[in-house]
Amino acid sequence: MAVQRVLITGSAGIVGNLMRSRLRRPDRVLRLLDLAPQSAAEPGENVELVTASVTDSAAMAEACAGADALIHLGGHSRENSWEATLDVNVNGTHTVLEAARTAGVPRVILASSNHSVGFRRNDEGGENGVPADSTPRPDTYYGVSKAAIEALGSLYHSRFGMDVIVVRIGSCFETPIQLGPRGLTTWLSPDDAARLFEACLSCPSPGYRLIWGVSDNTRRVYSLTEAEALGYKSLDNAETYAEQVAAMPTPAGIAGEHLGGGFCTAPLGEFNPL
Repeated sequence: MAVQRVLITGSAGIVGNLMRSRLRRPDRVLRLLDLAPQSAAEPGENVELVTASVTDSAAMAEACAGADALIHLGGHSRENSWEATLDVNVNGTHTVLEAARTAGVPRVILASSNHSVGFRRNDEGGENGVPADSTPRPDTYYGVSKAAIEALGSLYHSRFGMDVIVVRIGSCFETPIQLGPRGLTTWLSPDDAARLFEACLSCPSPGYRLIWGVSDNTRRVYSLTEAEALGYKSLDNAETYAEQVAAMPTPAGIAGEHLGGGFCTAPLGEFNPL
């Protein structure tokens, strides 16, 4: 039985932690890379723990050696200073892609965000939802960095033939409750996220793709056509939690009209927990 080795950067983050158990398989080794501490392997768990930064070219070269695929989740996941965002999200992603290219990693999955197109209107996609390959309209420095990594992924596919799938994630948490009513639109359930990553890992010869990472929510404004073309099938729906967020305030004005929500009005360059 051939064993697949998948390198996951940012594995100690929210999405990385949620995926650790869900992407585990007997024929797969998860190589988990993060600067933050990670729990030791459980009995029978095929994991390799790596403590390193995505900005460390030597460490990334070593981490990519022998990997069959890479899921790049590492980086700042919220608004931050321009300098920090550029260093970790943009330069770090370049470091990761260059290490993957040199090591001959054939497939890379890049975690982007709805904030790369945050100033697109919720209603501009019509019945099918906003297309996954909509051109960037970032809402923050964070959104700019995600648009940049999308472009880097395109470059590395076109120049070097690497299969690159960019996932514009809405919001991936255990439940959408902490996001309030907006979460009923943007939520990607952890189980659906695993289904989506499995589709990205197994789809034959995808080339370069941009897809949305969301569940098939009743209030979804994002197109799932592109993700479903890779074999993704959502089985969850944020509407399950509608009653629990009904009393929470609904975003209004610019925040309510655009994909980026509160990021569209949050101060640039300042960390925010939205």
